[in-house]
Amino acid sequence: MVLQVLQSSTEYLKKHRIENPRLNAEHLLAHVLGRKRIELYLDFERKLTETELGPLRELVKRRGEGEPLQHLLGTVEFCGFTFLCDKRAMVPRPETEQLVELVESKIENRESRIVDVGTGSGVIALSLAAKFPEAKILAVDVSEDALALAQENAARLNLSSRVRFLESRLLENVEGAFDLIVANLPYISTQDRHTLSREVLRDPEIALFAGARGDELVHELIANAPSRLRPGGMLALEIGLGQRDVFLSALAEKNYRDICLKNDYNGVTRFLFARYG
Repeated sequence: MVLQVLQSSTEYLKKHRIENPRLNAEHLLAHVLGRKRIELYLDFERKLTETELGPLRELVKRRGEGEPLQHLLGTVEFCGFTFLCDKRAMVPRPETEQLVELVESKIENRESRIVDVGTGSGVIALSLAAKFPEAKILAVDVSEDALALAQENAARLNLSSRVRFLESRLLENVEGAFDLIVANLPYISTQDRHTLSREVLRDPEIALFAGARGDELVHELIANAPSRLRPGGMLALEIGLGQRDVFLSALAEKNYRDICLKNDYNGVTRFLFARYG
């Protein structure tokens, strides 16, 4: 029965040190049955067939081995939309939803020119495109795989005509001037690999690690963004733990103004905003 299968799957995941084992078990079972998670509660007495149990066992086993839940489900919820999610790009984090919300609150001109640097699966660019239909949005990434996934997401959300995609390392192939440059770039040091969870290590390395220090790519973007910002244009960044002071100094050094820090919901300084010119 559904309830017993949920209980045994939860126990298995708990034994394999999976956080929120019950929630994971519910998501996987709902996925196999093609139901909403909440609908499982109406069906606790239902018997499962072997054709349903087989795929579930396989998914639960893979989850126990540390494969991210979002990869197993093939989708992730972000800012109220459902995005395709697989190993071609980093699994979007809840903190990045907050970055999008903060950026939205700061956009005054609805026809802004926006570039999302390191777009990954496209969640930032596409969420902004849905909110600001008149904006001109460019999404860039160094990874062909990530761009392909982002374009699939654009098609899925009927936003293909609204966002342009470009292969580029940071701003190297980007032309023109923008009102907003937003970026959630890799900010982890290669030396911190041992601190990361099994799930995070399933993300593409190129999406996680910036270099030996971890701050290299953001530093480079801070240095190069002024050449691509309109006067008074804004740079919006998601940064890593303990990187606040080094980036504040870098922004001040490059003559950015209106520099502003924001914490995420856990009270960690996670977002940096600054204007130029």
